[in-house]
Amino acid sequence: MHGTVTVSRISGCAFMASVATPLQYGDPPRLGAYVVQARLQSLATGFVYLAQDADGRAVSVALLTRGAALDAAARERFLTAIRQAAPARGGVRGWMARARGRGPAGAPQVLAMDDGPAPWVAVAYTPGGVGAAWFLQSVLVSGTLIGETHGPDFVPYWLGDRAPAVPAPPPPAPPPVETRRAVLFALSALVVLLVLTGAIAWLLLGRGDEDPPPSRPLPPTMFVPTPPPLPSPNDTLKPSPTPSPGDSGTVSPRPSLPGEDLGDPI
Repeated sequence: MHGTVTVSRISGCAFMASVATPLQYGDPPRLGAYVVQARLQSLATGFVYLAQDADGRAVSVALLTRGAALDAAARERFLTAIRQAAPARGGVRGWMARARGRGPAGAPQVLAMDDGPAPWVAVAYTPGGVGAAWFLQSVLVSGTLIGETHGPDFVPYWLGDRAPAVPAPPPPAPPPVETRRAVLFALSALVVLLVLTGAIAWLLLGRGDEDPPPSRPLPPTMFVPTPPPLPSPNDTLKPSPTPSPGDSGTVSPRPSLPGEDLGDPI
């Protein structure tokens, strides 16, 4: 063990009378299915919280400090104490535990636990009784295994990190997915819009390049011959009188033809 300091012996304080205090900065608002309401105890190895489940039952929740949670040995001692109090339901150990009807001596009944990076355990809350703080007493190892105790105890290097080991936030929820019916409706609307757009573009751009349709030919001209005009009896030619020698200077008028304009007299 490195980075240790010498201090006086740490007395076991897991069963001290707990007084609820308000939550402080860094305390988790929720642990699993339990809503954290207040602090019951603040120990060197973890915190004990008063929480409430979905049915309104009060529970006691023990959570390691950040320093203890980062130490593999301390975290494993905490989880071992929890697993011994809540053995697996299958196998020989589960059968023996059910036959005994209890876990280790004095251990409260485990309601829920989390063995992740920030482990915690929840038990039923009993005012003045043994709560979840029972599991925190096994995190620190004190005394000697052989012989008598000489000199001060050594405490682990992580004891100075007293912040709660807050569990990692849950992953974000997946983006909402539309129903199959909504997707098909949107796809159909898109197809109709594309077809209309293509039709309008073809009408505006495509038809300008085509040759104009041939015009309808005019009906042929029908020439109907008309009969020549027939002269009237009054329009017959009359012989002109023979001029006399004395009238040499005069010119006999020429008979007019039908439809001829002789003009105004001079």
